[in-house]
Amino acid sequence: MKIKNRQDFLVMLTIAVVGLFVAVNFIFTPLQGWWSERQAQVRDLRDKVRDGSQLIKREAGIRSHWEEMRANALPATMSQAEQTFLKAMDGWSHGSGAVITSLMPQWKVDSTNYMTLDCRVETAGDIGALSKFIYNIEKGPLAVRLDSVELSSHDNNGQQMTLGLEINGLALIPHDKK
Repeated sequence: MKIKNRQDFLVMLTIAVVGLFVAVNFIFTPLQGWWSERQAQVRDLRDKVRDGSQLIKREAGIRSHWEEMRANALPATMSQAEQTFLKAMDGWSHGSGAVITSLMPQWKVDSTNYMTLDCRVETAGDIGALSKFIYNIEKGPLAVRLDSVELSSHDNNGQQMTLGLEINGLALIPHDKK
C-alpha cells in the first residue's frame, strides 16, 4: 500500500472509530435508557388500567359493602354511639351467657371523617359462653373490630375463665354535600 493511500485509510478508519464511539456513547446508550424508561411507564400504565378495570367490575359489590358499613356504623353523636354500643354489648353478653365485669370506653377522633370508640371489655364465664360472646361480636351487624383477645383460666376445668377484649367501634361523621 502506498503511504498516501495508507494515510487516507487510517484517517477514514479514525473517523469511522470516532463516529462509532459518538454513536454508541451519545446516541444508542441514551436511546436505550429512554426506551427502558418508556417500557417501564407503559407497564405501570397497563397495571393501572388493569386495576381500574377490576375496580369497575367490582363497583356494585364495593358500593354495597360501603353502604352496609355506613348503615351499621355507630351514630355520629358520642352519647348515641355509646348507648348503641352498650346495648349491643348487653345483647351479646345475654345471648352468650357471658358476664360483663368491666367496660372502659374511650373516644378517639382520628379524622374529620370518622371517630372510633375504643373500649376495653372484661367478661367472665365458661369457655362456651366466652366463645359464643366473641362469635356474637364478630357476626353482629355493628361496625366493630376486635383488636386483641386475652383469655385466662382460674381453674383447671375451664369453668371459671376471664376474657379481656379491646374493641373498636366506627362512627362516621356525616358531611353536607355541596
